[in-house]
Amino acid sequence: MRYTRLGRTGPVISAIGLGSMALSGAYGHVDATEASRLVRRALDAGVTFFDTADFYAAGEVERLVGRAVAGRSAEIVVATRGGVRVRGPKEPVEFDDRPGCLERACESSLRRLGIDHIGLYYLQCRGSHVPIEDSVARLAELVRAGKIRHIGLSNATPEQLRRACAVHPIAALAIEYSLWGTCIDASLLATARELGVSIVAVRPLGRGFLTGRIRTHDRLAPGDWRRSDPRFRPERLRLHAGPLQRLETVAARLDLGTGRLALAWLLTRDEHIVPVPSTRDQVHLEMNIAASAVELPPEVRERLTGLFPGRFPAELAHSPVPLI
Repeated sequence: MRYTRLGRTGPVISAIGLGSMALSGAYGHVDATEASRLVRRALDAGVTFFDTADFYAAGEVERLVGRAVAGRSAEIVVATRGGVRVRGPKEPVEFDDRPGCLERACESSLRRLGIDHIGLYYLQCRGSHVPIEDSVARLAELVRAGKIRHIGLSNATPEQLRRACAVHPIAALAIEYSLWGTCIDASLLATARELGVSIVAVRPLGRGFLTGRIRTHDRLAPGDWRRSDPRFRPERLRLHAGPLQRLETVAARLDLGTGRLALAWLLTRDEHIVPVPSTRDQVHLEMNIAASAVELPPEVRERLTGLFPGRFPAELAHSPVPLI
């Protein structure tokens, strides 16, 4: 496993983290015992960055992670986020970034995780109720109180990132970033680099699309949240079938799986980009971790960049499935 620093002055963490959306049941049934075993296997393999959220399975994923890392929390950085409420894939997402809500959410996350501090706490920047300065100021108070070590932002604009950094150092910005995902704002990446903010790449495998295992809409089981994601509509999947085949051709020539190649590509974009793929499967976990050892030739990186259509239609950016 390779390692990198979170932000300019943050902790050293594994170059690939473990996301936990897949452990919430959003993509299918999750066995709690197997999920705990998977988290511990990630720990044993050198993963030291675990990304979750208080709304995953109404807090149950935080409890699961807390139990799995019990006794080893000093070895890792746990990232979580609060101020978000999700009732289901077809229900609207509710955001509440008011200072009082954030403090209560942080306290609840600490109890569920069973730890005395949260390594990285994200502020969701979509649908703000108050100026971002007010929210960051309250999180800064929690840093001084020792309940949070570092502050992150989720889905911020370049302006929001600058305003937040003017109040307190921001260690990381969580955004959807993948070969297949929504086109990344170059000015946002440039601003993060200028301010010394790491990028936590969520959905780095396109919610499984870049693994090549989801080619048609009917492969998704009833109840799978991706059925409500506009990007998985039959017509969208057909549109991206050709680029996916080209990705598979490149991967085959390098003797890699497409998912591993997609993660390796992300790692070449910048040393401070940390993908956090989520999975329910230990074999897939091992494959994801192995991406940190892949070295891609410059010509392969260039060929992959822009392989998929540059941007999804505007309406797909407002999927009812939370993009965080």
